[in-house]
Amino acid sequence: MAAYLLRRLLLVVPTLLGIILINFAVVQFAPGGPVEQMIAELKGNAGSTLGRISGEGQGETRAPQRSEGGSSEGTRYRGAQGLDPAVVREIEKAFGFDKPWHVRLWDMLSGYARFDLGRSLFSDRPVAGLILEKMPVSVSLGLWSTLIIYLVSIPLGIRKAVRDGSRFDVATSAAVLVGYAIPGFLFAILLVVLFAGGSFLQWFPLRGLLSPGMSAAPFWERALDYAWHMVLPTLALVIGGFAGLTMLTKNSFLEEIHKQYVVTARAKGAGETRVLYGHVFRNAMLLIVAGFPAAFIGILFTGALLVEIIFSLDGLGLLGFEAAIRRDYPVMFGTLYIFTLLGLIMQIVGDFTYTLVDPRIDFEARR
Repeated sequence: MAAYLLRRLLLVVPTLLGIILINFAVVQFAPGGPVEQMIAELKGNAGSTLGRISGEGQGETRAPQRSEGGSSEGTRYRGAQGLDPAVVREIEKAFGFDKPWHVRLWDMLSGYARFDLGRSLFSDRPVAGLILEKMPVSVSLGLWSTLIIYLVSIPLGIRKAVRDGSRFDVATSAAVLVGYAIPGFLFAILLVVLFAGGSFLQWFPLRGLLSPGMSAAPFWERALDYAWHMVLPTLALVIGGFAGLTMLTKNSFLEEIHKQYVVTARAKGAGETRVLYGHVFRNAMLLIVAGFPAAFIGILFTGALLVEIIFSLDGLGLLGFEAAIRRDYPVMFGTLYIFTLLGLIMQIVGDFTYTLVDPRIDFEARR
């Protein structure tokens, strides 16, 4: 197993490199860019923006000297018509677009090798710091949502398999499918209206992970306040997550229940609980374990954007969305790098979990 894990870890590097190169190439042909964004801002508010670029005036903000991605150098921006070409060249130099694309790519990759993700073009803050600042929100949403979905769906799926065709099976199938049909953001709005001061009750807060002034409170008070803030966003995310895993669990158990080894175990006098959890569970859980990394990464990084906006949670989903809108390439590529790296590592964790569920699996075996 150690040799297999080592090979998988070594494959992370070329896979990650390939994903970054493909996205970097796509960005080269994408219309617009941070330079055009800044030119539009400059034309709308010349005084304050020029101060940001040239370092003059009050509230000076130094632009970063290194950039990731973006349009190739030498481009004449349509939005720059009527502006002094020297100003446009100054903007390009400030954002690093005066360098050839291959130089920018090398700077980006060499920085990533040291886990230096660069600086945001517009906020002039380290990208790693921005990601770490937003990470608690997204990790909280993804972790608790995934745990709740698994803790509910697996026992429910087993029960549905045991009582296949019963009224319980039909009723629970209808319930989870209705939940699956409701978009998470729509359910989030309903929760706000009902329980967060929309039109009826105001039982839960709407902003952040902790109430103001709770950072200095005792640990147990902060834990309760944190749980209080997480109730509604977590419910909004899990409402549509039960159907797929519940039906997968049920079908996996149904397939195993009718196999010969189960009939043999029952013929030897094994009880139903021993048959289900001593024989069937290990084999049926393999498909479910396979989907855990994708489920966690999916909820953590792709399913929380609208929920974060509705509940005023400043997480990674909102950070990535704003970076894409503003063409903040260091933030875009930095989040892509972190997301992809975590996704690849979670796939390896999923393979390792296979061996915990069923020790008979040997990834190093070769025919």
